[in-house]
Amino acid sequence: MWAVVEIGSKQYKVKEGQALYVERIKKPSPDNKVSIDKVLLLAKDNTLEVGRPYLKNVKITAEVLKEEKDKKIIVFKYKRRKNYRRKKGHRQIYTLLKILKIEEKK
Repeated sequence: MWAVVEIGSKQYKVKEGQALYVERIKKPSPDNKVSIDKVLLLAKDNTLEVGRPYLKNVKITAEVLKEEKDKKIIVFKYKRRKNYRRKKGHRQIYTLLKILKIEEKK
């Protein structure tokens, strides 16, 4: 069984037991569990369920393992012959999630 979920305006294909990096999510409950309700598609056996836009009877439980920063990206702006130079750096923070279970309510 696998599903397509929306986390932080991006879509991910997930399976049970899978670990994936997503954009930083707010701090979860004290037990580090997160529930994901925005499920777009669910594939079970040989059937597909497609939500319009989301499936209401499907819930995914995930565990937050850690937060990390990505590599630094340098943003450099330059205009020739105008003595204009700006240099900035950015490091995106990602959250590592482990998908615990995909539940389907009937």
